[in-house]
Amino acid sequence: MHFGGPDGEMGASMRYLSQRYSMPYSEQKAVLTDIGTEELAHLEIVAAIVHQLTRNLTAEELEEQGFGPYYIDHTTGIWPQAAGGVPFNACEFQSKGDPVTDLFEDLAAEQKARSTYDNILRVVTDPDVCEPIRFLRKREIVHFQRFGEALRGLQEKLDSRNFYAFNPSFDPLPAAAGNSR
Repeated sequence: MHFGGPDGEMGASMRYLSQRYSMPYSEQKAVLTDIGTEELAHLEIVAAIVHQLTRNLTAEELEEQGFGPYYIDHTTGIWPQAAGGVPFNACEFQSKGDPVTDLFEDLAAEQKARSTYDNILRVVTDPDVCEPIRFLRKREIVHFQRFGEALRGLQEKLDSRNFYAFNPSFDPLPAAAGNSR
């Protein structure tokens, strides 16, 4: 399920909303805030899809489809876990406090989310599921592009000889070219 898995919407929203605080410039903070908030809306979309698919299933149908253990713990309640059954936890997202590192993490996260939606679209045929998943997939592409723009904007403001060599949030700018790490 893309609700609480390693590349899911819950981890994305928590990742971006946590990372925004270590961004040195308002433009990058704004991107992380906007996308993090949008990911919360995506969380609601995925939860609604799961609810619609499970709300009328019997215990026997859930058991036949391999969801017996889930049913025992949650009935048909929406609970964040990966498709493989691993519960969501904070280890699902990263926040390093280094703006460059975090934005590269975000680029990778959006690509992994897009890949997950591609995988869902390969196995699901129900149009009521596929259409919102296609919408979410398109948003992952837009987010990837926005994070790329945010990274470029950050790099333009940092010392280009050193932005991979130090954390601008913590390390002082090198005084001279020979002082880079």
